[in-house]
Amino acid sequence: MVNEQPAELLVVGAGPAGLTAALAARSLGIDVTLIEADPQDRERAGSRALFVHHETLNRLQRLSPGLGDKIAGFGITWEYARTFYGDREVYSRRYTSSPGVGLPPYASLRQLDTERFLRDACQGAGVRAVWDAAVEEVRSGPEDVTVRTRDGREWTSDYLIAADGARSTVRTRMGIEMDGDRSDDYRIAVDLADDPANHGSAECVMYYRHPALDGRNVLVVPFAGGIQADVQCRGREDSERLSTPEAVRRWIPQVVPAGYRDRVLWIARYPCLQRVATSFVDRHRRVLLTGEAAHLFAPLGARGMNSAMADAESASTAVGVALRAAGSERARAAVEEFDRLRRQAAHHNRARVERAVRHLRADSPVQRLRQAGAARLAPLLPGAGAWLHRAPYGPRGSVTVTTGLY
Repeated sequence: MVNEQPAELLVVGAGPAGLTAALAARSLGIDVTLIEADPQDRERAGSRALFVHHETLNRLQRLSPGLGDKIAGFGITWEYARTFYGDREVYSRRYTSSPGVGLPPYASLRQLDTERFLRDACQGAGVRAVWDAAVEEVRSGPEDVTVRTRDGREWTSDYLIAADGARSTVRTRMGIEMDGDRSDDYRIAVDLADDPANHGSAECVMYYRHPALDGRNVLVVPFAGGIQADVQCRGREDSERLSTPEAVRRWIPQVVPAGYRDRVLWIARYPCLQRVATSFVDRHRRVLLTGEAAHLFAPLGARGMNSAMADAESASTAVGVALRAAGSERARAAVEEFDRLRRQAAHHNRARVERAVRHLRADSPVQRLRQAGAARLAPLLPGAGAWLHRAPYGPRGSVTVTTGLY
């Protein structure tokens, strides 16, 4: 057993949540070590989370001056948003670009690019990073936390922030359960590299009942360097059938210009999980869960990564308060306040995503009639088309829910 340099804080996982937690900790002067199972030169597959909200850009700008500008400058914003019902356009909006002051309302870019900017910021902030170190054991106690990795190294710290994803080893070792539904809904996401022959505008397009895909719902989203097509499937078998490379090459030209057929970068098939951990902290109040270690949402409204990064800052803030608290009770209270507020945020987001999923499924005749009626009325009542446009992303409101101290 090799005992490594102790730290005030360990962060496990170097995705968006873990990198943000480490960056936030350094902004507070906390000594932090970041531990990641993958090697430093790993190559992430696919775009994963695409959308960095304005609130998140501001958060990163605050934690590392200039970081929000860099991400926004690399990412893109849309020129048009359009919604179709069948073959009829029911909503369209053109976004005019203006010089403006401050950060844009969002930036659309691949998660791997967002992570690249975050890693550079962490390195500049003096985060100690340990790569290729898969965590196997975690032990928490009243005074500290100990982590052992597969290669026999061991770290001890005052606190630990878990950002190690949906299959979180830290959460499992702490015995914390996930609560919520594993939906029968499956989706397929296909990343496509920019087609040099297609110099159209950057359009985000929502299709209800796409006629070329037997009435399935489809969302097409542009990002820096390409576009993503996301298809709502009819159960697991349907998703398996539509997600093979051969099947994708058949249906992609029905959704986007034919030139994209040979520009497939990534195909992902995933269930629409709606789960939240029963607690975001361990019983000793030394381990704090963030991101997908704490909650899983369907990617409607871009709530997953953005709320994960809010979790991360909140967790580091709580650790900073606890480290400098006058007494163990005040330290414990800071961690428990993190748990209360971020679980509240997770339940807030889950409820809104579940509403969006129900809207898109439209299982009842009443729901289907309401959507069809709105589509017919859209030319006369623009509000009907606007409702069809907004509803797939869930009710309006902050996706990060940063009420309270943290």
